[in-house]
Amino acid sequence: MIVSITHRATGVALCVGMLVLAWWLVSISNGPEVYQHFYTVMTTIPGLVVLFGFTWSLAFHLLQGIRHLFWDLGYGFKKETARLTALLVAGLSLIIAAAIFALVWTGHAGYLS
Repeated sequence: MIVSITHRATGVALCVGMLVLAWWLVSISNGPEVYQHFYTVMTTIPGLVVLFGFTWSLAFHLLQGIRHLFWDLGYGFKKETARLTALLVAGLSLIIAAAIFALVWTGHAGYLS
C-alpha cells in the first residue's frame, strides 16, 4: 500500500520537477548570467536536496512502472513476491539515485564543467 502511494507521490514530484527542468532550459537559453543564477540556487543544500529528490522520484517511478508491467502480465501477485519486489524497488531506486549523484559529483557523468 505504501509503495502505491509513493508511486503516486513521485508522479506528482516529477510534474513539479519539470518546472525546475524548464527553469534550467530557460536559463541556459538566456545566457551565462541567467544560468549563473540557476547554478547558484541549485548548488545550495536545499537545491541539491531538490535535485536528489527529483532523481530519486524518477528512479522510483521508473522501477515501480516496470513492476506494474509485470503485474499486467500476471506475475508477482503472491504476497511474498509483492513484498519482495516492493523492497527491491525502494532499495534500487535509492541506489540508482545515489549512483547518479556520485557520478555527477565526482565529474564522471560526461558533462563539461
